[in-house]
Amino acid sequence: MTEASSTEAPALTPQFCFNERLLRDFLSLSRSTIDDSITQNLNALITPAREGFDPSSTAVRQIDSKTRKAIDPRNCQGFKDNVLFPSWQTRSDVLTYCAGVATSPDPDDPDLILRETESARDRERVVNERLDPYSARFFPREARTESLANLVRNQRTVEDIIRTRTWGMVTERCGGSTSWEDALNNWRHSNQR
Repeated sequence: MTEASSTEAPALTPQFCFNERLLRDFLSLSRSTIDDSITQNLNALITPAREGFDPSSTAVRQIDSKTRKAIDPRNCQGFKDNVLFPSWQTRSDVLTYCAGVATSPDPDDPDLILRETESARDRERVVNERLDPYSARFFPREARTESLANLVRNQRTVEDIIRTRTWGMVTERCGGSTSWEDALNNWRHSNQR
C-alpha cells in the first residue's frame, strides 16, 4: 500500500480557502481515500498468502467479526503512522489555516462595497409593517469570511464524526484503547509536528 496523494497539502492561500467548492472537494477526496474506505485499507494489511490457501475456509460463510484474521501489529502501526495520521494532520492543517483566514480582515472582498451600499440603503428605508408585512425583510449579504467560518466549523464537526468512526474500526481490527485524539497527539509529538 502506498501513501495516498490525499495526504499532500494543497497550496494554502486565502484564495484556496475562499474557493469553498475547492476546499470541500479536497476534504471530501481525502476522506474518501482514507476514512470512507477504512475497511478495505485495513483488509489490505492482511497478507493471507503467507499461510497458503485453506479450501475449508470457503465451506462456511464467515460473517462474525471475531473470525476475522488478526492484522500484524507492525502493519497496523505502519498504516497509522504513514497513511492515517498524515492524512488527518493535513486536513487539520488546512482547516486551521482556513479558520485563520476566516477570522482575518478581508481587504480583497469583492462584495464589500455592495454590502455597504445595501446596508446604507437599509438604514434609510421607512418600514410600515401594517401596510406591507414583508417590507421589513432584508437579508444582508454574508461576508465571505463569515461564510468560510461557517464552512470550517461544519467541516470540523464532520472531521470529528469521521475520525471517531474510523478510529473505532482501527481499534477493533488493530487493538488499542486510546482515543483518536490521544493517538494523533502522540504521533504529532513523535514526529515533532
